[in-house]
Amino acid sequence: MSAIARCVIRTLSASWQALITVAATLPPVTRQSPPSRQVSPRALAVALASMALLLAGPGLNAAYADSKQVKNVSKIARDLDDEIANYAPSKRKWASEINGVSHFQTIIVSNSSDPEMRDLRAQVLRHGGTVQAVHHSMRAITVRMPGPHVRDISQRADVISISPNRDTQRTFSALESITGSLSDNVRTYSSSTSYSGVDGSGIGIAVLDSGVMKSHDAFDNGLNRVKRNVNMLNARVAIRTPMASLQPGSSALNAYENMIAADAETNNDPFGHGTHVASVAAGHYFRPQDSASPDISGIAPMANIYDVRVLDGLGSGTISDAIAGIEWVIYHAKEYNIRVMNLSLAAGSTESWLTDPLCVAVRNASAAGITVVVAAGNFGTKLGIENYGTIGSPGIDPSVITVGAVNFKGTIDRSDDTVNNFSSRGPTRGALIDAVGVRRVDNLLKPDLVAPGNKILGAAATANDTLSWNFLGSFYRDYFVTPLGIRPTLKQTVMQMSGTSIAAPAVTGAVALMLQANPGLTPPLIKAILQYSAQPIPGANLLQQGAGLLNVDGAIQVARALRTDISAAVEAGTISAGYNLLASGMTMPAATSTINGQTFDWSRIVYVGGNQMVSGEALFTRYQPIWDQRLVWASNRALRQTVNYWPSDINVPANTFVSSITSAPALNQTMLTWGVRHATSLAGPSSAVNGTGVFLPTATLSTWLRSGSGTLLASGVILSQGVILSEGVIISEGVILSEGVILSEGVILSEGVILSEGVILSESVPLGEAEVATRRPFPRKKTTSSTPGSINFGTN
Repeated sequence: MSAIARCVIRTLSASWQALITVAATLPPVTRQSPPSRQVSPRALAVALASMALLLAGPGLNAAYADSKQVKNVSKIARDLDDEIANYAPSKRKWASEINGVSHFQTIIVSNSSDPEMRDLRAQVLRHGGTVQAVHHSMRAITVRMPGPHVRDISQRADVISISPNRDTQRTFSALESITGSLSDNVRTYSSSTSYSGVDGSGIGIAVLDSGVMKSHDAFDNGLNRVKRNVNMLNARVAIRTPMASLQPGSSALNAYENMIAADAETNNDPFGHGTHVASVAAGHYFRPQDSASPDISGIAPMANIYDVRVLDGLGSGTISDAIAGIEWVIYHAKEYNIRVMNLSLAAGSTESWLTDPLCVAVRNASAAGITVVVAAGNFGTKLGIENYGTIGSPGIDPSVITVGAVNFKGTIDRSDDTVNNFSSRGPTRGALIDAVGVRRVDNLLKPDLVAPGNKILGAAATANDTLSWNFLGSFYRDYFVTPLGIRPTLKQTVMQMSGTSIAAPAVTGAVALMLQANPGLTPPLIKAILQYSAQPIPGANLLQQGAGLLNVDGAIQVARALRTDISAAVEAGTISAGYNLLASGMTMPAATSTINGQTFDWSRIVYVGGNQMVSGEALFTRYQPIWDQRLVWASNRALRQTVNYWPSDINVPANTFVSSITSAPALNQTMLTWGVRHATSLAGPSSAVNGTGVFLPTATLSTWLRSGSGTLLASGVILSQGVILSEGVIISEGVILSEGVILSEGVILSEGVILSEGVILSESVPLGEAEVATRRPFPRKKTTSSTPGSINFGTN
């Protein structure tokens, strides 16, 4: 890029920041009704600022595409870069000292045309490093190498990002009734062992967690629904040296599968988190009224479960283990009909969704047709103060369904539900250093929706077919077991838990029901349906609850109204923008649901493009290109992913086993069609004091949309040369948060995520903390801070 071009881009970037600052200081407008068409001074300033950014966009994208022009800091994660510069022995698990030299375990994401990345691996070895894992499907390797040479590797043109191998950790049937799973539109009990309606039959759910106790009655009541147990931690017993790609039927694949197989283990879940999570999604545990054990059936009680263990007996793991688990699911997804994957775990990350390795992995899973559901995290408060910008990775990725938690107050009445104080708030705070050294925070709208996540009953794992309790049930017995007053019975043990990691599997189960009702749904279409049909919780804003509370009844209604060949048509390329999506003879249902005798309106809100909101039946009556799971759009960037399969032969069916997934910028791409209602401009500038923009109550925006407010797109939204173009500057108005700017009277979003770059945790919280958090009032003034150190999501 020429010196003149750099100067122009720097000037535009500085102008954009200055205009955003001016916009933030202009007088806010307090509104209790939809805004008029008149453009306020503040909105005009934001619009002009975004125009400057759009003008700079092509240059920025072009420079970013040329990896030789990108500064090293844009490739090395900030926490890793800081650690290399200021190494302190034993400070991080992924950092160590060997013979007086600092070494770092990292994940290198590549765009090499060679799927084996031979030259990259060779350079790692030449620099005294070791290659510990090769992640073929996402073109990445896990390595350990001397710190001084990490920057050398980052200068390679085929290196996209280098991240530390951060730790991961784990983040409750009244549940069926609360979520609307037992409405007439979903299913009813036919007997103690069967249902009439959708129950998840035939759909595979992958649970990436601490394991699943396959012999528990919740999964093995004569049905044997845990179809596989694999343990990605088993691969740690040997050095994961580079091996040939795992070609179907090869000896390398057989050796790897034998290494991770855990089907014969008698203690599948020593920690106890994964079993509980799996039972929320798909437990089948009907008991007679006079039984000592309560009915703790999950949302999809007849779905098949695939246990992929990525957390150890203390509930922690590494990103590399999680990626290996995700790759296993991608590889076997079509073979086992795994259509949805649950990750009730998270890691802190300073990185953008574009480069974070865990985000790359889940994005690949979505591109392969797997709907990925992720817990938002449990960092909604800090010292009693509401904490924004605390979503963990991979919940920061736009392709996944990020789920927050609701306190259902121990009743099946949805009208008294509130968002848990501990539930992490948006926006996402990962950042990318662009080609000219400017740090750009993602600021994507999250979470996508919320689900019950407080004192939820579920299955409790025990060891070796005895009443030897799992770690959580033993160590935190007073929180999770004793309050229930239930006498433990072998294979029928029960616990109660709280956290967003317990809310996420409720949504996972709902996805399984939707796919049983309509197997032709794609992952982004599923997320949109869940948001559109969600019930807004009064008083909670867009960053606290997303589109609202999970409504299984509404989601099934929409799923049944649509064609069942959508996914096949998308993959075959036989469907175009605007094509009819309704099934023959079907119309869109009325946007209301009745659950437990209470009727409510749907939100009609759908997040698109990372920081935009849309509405309208056209989203589902006409094909929108963004329903293609291989297309990812956030802010002014869009990616087109290509899924490559192993060639077919006599033993391998065509398009079954994924060999790799590649990504490239999506150019000249229509995103949305005419007839969609643009809702972002209704939200207005972001002000916490005035409750506008991202702080607008979801219920208020929903009410405005029901009354017909919003702007109808006459020509849709089109991507051209890497920049999102819309009608005029409409896309620039509303909820885009600027980096480093005081947004709205005392609310400061810190640079980077609030979460420290620590361990992946299972995102549940001790019941005592959950109880305290739900009773503690928030001060009106809100502040956030960024504190280094390890993440502590709590234990269950």
